[in-house]
Amino acid sequence: MLLGPVLVLLLLGGAGPASAHAALASTDPGDGTVLRRAPAHVTLTFSESVGLRDDSFRVLDPGGHRVHTGEAGRADGRADTARVALPGELGEGTYTVAWRVVSADSHPVSGAFTFSVGTPSQSAAPVDTGPTEDPLTAGLHKTARYLSYLAVALLVGTAAFVALCRPPDPAPLRRTLVAAWWTLLAATVALLALRAPYEAGTGPSAALDPAALGDTLTTRPGVLLLVRLGLLVPVALYLVHAARTARADRRGGRRTALTGAVGVVLAVGLALTWAAAEHASAGTQVPVAMTSSVLHLLATAVWLGGLAALLTTLRSARPAPDAATVARFSRTALTAVTVLVVTGVYQSWRGLGSWQALTGTAYGRLLLAKVILVAVLLAAAAVSRRWTAALVTEPAAVREPGRVPERVPQPAGGPPPEAPRPEAPRATHPSRAGTGTGTGTGTGSALRRGLYRSVLVEAVVAAVVLGVTTVLTATPPGRSAEEAARAAVPAGGVLPASVTTIPFEIGASGSGTVQITLDPGRTGDNAVQAVVFGPDGSLAAVPELRLSFTLPDKQVGPIEADLLDRGGYWSANTVTLPLPGTWTMKVTVRVSEIDQVSENRRIRVER
Repeated sequence: MLLGPVLVLLLLGGAGPASAHAALASTDPGDGTVLRRAPAHVTLTFSESVGLRDDSFRVLDPGGHRVHTGEAGRADGRADTARVALPGELGEGTYTVAWRVVSADSHPVSGAFTFSVGTPSQSAAPVDTGPTEDPLTAGLHKTARYLSYLAVALLVGTAAFVALCRPPDPAPLRRTLVAAWWTLLAATVALLALRAPYEAGTGPSAALDPAALGDTLTTRPGVLLLVRLGLLVPVALYLVHAARTARADRRGGRRTALTGAVGVVLAVGLALTWAAAEHASAGTQVPVAMTSSVLHLLATAVWLGGLAALLTTLRSARPAPDAATVARFSRTALTAVTVLVVTGVYQSWRGLGSWQALTGTAYGRLLLAKVILVAVLLAAAAVSRRWTAALVTEPAAVREPGRVPERVPQPAGGPPPEAPRPEAPRATHPSRAGTGTGTGTGTGSALRRGLYRSVLVEAVVAAVVLGVTTVLTATPPGRSAEEAARAAVPAGGVLPASVTTIPFEIGASGSGTVQITLDPGRTGDNAVQAVVFGPDGSLAAVPELRLSFTLPDKQVGPIEADLLDRGGYWSANTVTLPLPGTWTMKVTVRVSEIDQVSENRRIRVER
């Protein structure tokens, strides 16, 4: 059950670079802008709240040397911003800003952009965002996350199976509970130790740094992992107490009800340590999303962990499993699946944001894979329910060979007609008919074997589903991915459609270039900045600059951009490009009362 899902996890998890879930909405100064004087701060604004690191900002001067900056902080106290103060003596040239923060859902995100003071450098410093992720650290971190999911499913699901399904002999399940508890403890400790190198993108040896571990314990992900470790202590005490209570009183009195209530509180507490550190903790409708996430995780544990418990019960039960226990689990699993469907639909809507994201983002494609696997799982569950129905309706003497059926008083007029039972395969070979003899014994053995095989298939598919879920929780939601696609600033510059440099020449009057920036360079409202450079590359003042856009294919335009002279550069707050396509941008530069020139460039505008 473990090997296959771990391989799937590593293959899916290593398919591309690590992605985070906070989308960069804007930068100040903007990427590629040319400023007359050095700014006092660099400010980033994100789509959700972010956590800051000691090395959240690295500013490089035109020669590639690091600029001494202030400590990273917030802009106006807003949690979705990051700001750093710059020294006042910045000279002319192009500066590179590399940044790295941690999303609200605990995943690191990084990037870089450039801005220029006075005259842009002929060649800017290489854009280096720092390490994205260390493959070994990332692999260990993903494996530990998967094992923590698997352990909590086994722990909560097995405990729920014992409490709700009441197997006659829960002793074989104690080993599962103990193994799940120790696995969850080890995985949580590993996640806590790997947190610092995971955020920094360094090798796992950094986990041995006491200072880094101390910093981790002050962050929200570190605190949540500490809470999880703390909850494992009362969970262990609860399991010991529940085992003693089950042995002392199997009739279910007040003590049993109180024990069950304590178990529910502990399970909800464990589930909250996941919900508060992942997708549900950021974005829209956070309280509803947190509730849905907790219910989704608990329902998953009750169903999938219960499957493992049922498999253990079926394997260890001699001479036959208790039919009432199987029937109770069937009803419990049906309730859990209903909760899973409701919460899963809500979380999918919240994570995707649009139908296009279902196939156009990694999150959507993983979600489709998970839905297909869950459909296979439900099909296997339907087969198991048929075997369960056959086992429950089979006469007791067939279910348990050697047992004499009790005499049941019949009403006057004879017994009522017997309800039809689902047909089940019959044993056709004496060696496969179990240890008993006779047709009844063979049929009962066939029912047990059929149910065991069906539940085994369920458990294997469930383990794979859990692996895909682990990858899914580390993948940017479709909604965030689309926001990032609209607002992301690629390392080394902006999109080709956003910045266009147009050379011009007006005979003896001179020559130069015009750099035109569209922000964000997509359909809808765009801000426009235009800077004119002289023959020597310095800023040049011109008496007039006009700009227009035409979409010939759709016969749209010309759309004029009302550029205003801002004292060194020209800008327009808004120009609306309503349709995607290849637009013709026309710029007219007038350098004197009688000399002017117009140049055209074709630019691609995406939706």
